[in-house]
Amino acid sequence: MTRPFRFGVQCKSASSRTEWVELARRIQDLGYSTMTIPDHFDDQLAPIVALTSAAEATDTLRVGALVWCNDYRHPVVLAKEAATLDLLSDGRLELGIGAGWMKSDYAEAGMDYDRPGVRIDRMVESVEILRGLFADEPFSFEGEHYTITKLNGTPKPVQRPHPPFLIGGGGPRFLRLAGRLADIVGINPNLAAGVIDAGTGSDATAERYEEKLTWVREGAGDRFGDIELQIRVFFPVVTDNRDELLGSMASGVGLSAEQALESPLALVGTTGQIIDTIRERRERFGFSYVVIGQAEVDAFAPIVAELAGT
Repeated sequence: MTRPFRFGVQCKSASSRTEWVELARRIQDLGYSTMTIPDHFDDQLAPIVALTSAAEATDTLRVGALVWCNDYRHPVVLAKEAATLDLLSDGRLELGIGAGWMKSDYAEAGMDYDRPGVRIDRMVESVEILRGLFADEPFSFEGEHYTITKLNGTPKPVQRPHPPFLIGGGGPRFLRLAGRLADIVGINPNLAAGVIDAGTGSDATAERYEEKLTWVREGAGDRFGDIELQIRVFFPVVTDNRDELLGSMASGVGLSAEQALESPLALVGTTGQIIDTIRERRERFGFSYVVIGQAEVDAFAPIVAELAGT
């Protein structure tokens, strides 16, 4: 099955309520499907409050974090906040969740930065708890990291049995788990180092992404066809000087210009070239859900107008 395209915008901040609300409305009016926000302690708005404001200002725009860091919230707290947001947005939440990766967040907040396996185990337990609290009956759970006793999560989300879970990652274990647990899987570079550095580029080649997709398939099994595949494009540039820009970009992340051109993390070229590339990548990788950054909203509007829903 070929999924129709949809597009999202990852946003971080605004200087006022008016600016944020106008941004949300513009994203909706230009045909984007979703407005998302990261979850870090640096210079950005707080996700729940910002997404509630965006949802209130719009009527069809889906909202979500890309992604909530599990270590920053107990799953009981996130379940209540997420269900409330889904209720108050009339069922427009996408629940993105991750294990946490950015070392600086943990260091600056004085939080323990456990090894990746522990953080991933904690997140897997949280997903089970979230699903249980969204269900109709009181829920109990006893795991290594969390214990829940006969708690009936309220309110219940509008989307049943739950809002779609978006889980993204870059390593084999995480992507197999995403294939098993998620409704939407985001394919990312492996960020186990806790920072974005020169090694990130070597994990973002087209060949590496093909390998990453095999891990998702292994985890998903027979349900792979039900999963929506998402890509967060970090280098989206509409330009007539593709070769020049690709050369400078590639050198910064340790790739050749040819590798940068094929990397799913980059969309560089004229509007027509980018449209062709997005179609080719859906054919090659299955990516139908494309997310760009806040700064590219207007430049990518003609691409969204051409491809969304097709």
